[in-house]
Amino acid sequence: MKHSLIRRWMGDDNRLFDLGGKQLVGKGIIIYQSKYGATKKYAVWLREMTGFACEEASKAAWHKAAQYETVIVCGGVYASGIAGLSFLRKNINLLKGRKVAVFAVGASPYDEKALDEIKAHNLKNELKDVPLYYGRGIWDESRMKFTDRTLCRMLQKSVAKKDPATYEPWMKALMCSIGKTCDWTDKKYLTPLLEDVH
Repeated sequence: MKHSLIRRWMGDDNRLFDLGGKQLVGKGIIIYQSKYGATKKYAVWLREMTGFACEEASKAAWHKAAQYETVIVCGGVYASGIAGLSFLRKNINLLKGRKVAVFAVGASPYDEKALDEIKAHNLKNELKDVPLYYGRGIWDESRMKFTDRTLCRMLQKSVAKKDPATYEPWMKALMCSIGKTCDWTDKKYLTPLLEDVH
């Protein structure tokens, strides 16, 4: 790891986050787009840990972003796309000279190969140098919109036809989550990002 990571919590309210003995306060903004709540959860944790401003993705938020040294974009992964990236792509010229990072949230376990594919698909051209980080999210079919739930079930049926021995990590996770409600969110996924924005 590039930098030592030191966490000091005061009580149970997560009020203080000390990174390498130096607290980051007011130097950045977190812009998030959350569909089912997991991405918002990570965005709020980031706000608590850094003292950065935090706003849901909107035109107003992007114009504010140019006022900050660091801009962290958080979005869920849906069908290999990252929510909120269209906003970033349209406004990247406003952020020249700023430190920009993307934190993606998905139901699949962390997998280097899959993350490389997501980066290649989403962060290209003017975004090719933007670093990508990943955190595991939430799986709850009861909260999914009809279209999302239908797509997931179709994908499960497709994967079920394969030999389990050939499953990729995301396939194993998909099949193991059938009929379950799972919350894999964890602050540990934020560590690489926090070290790099330090």
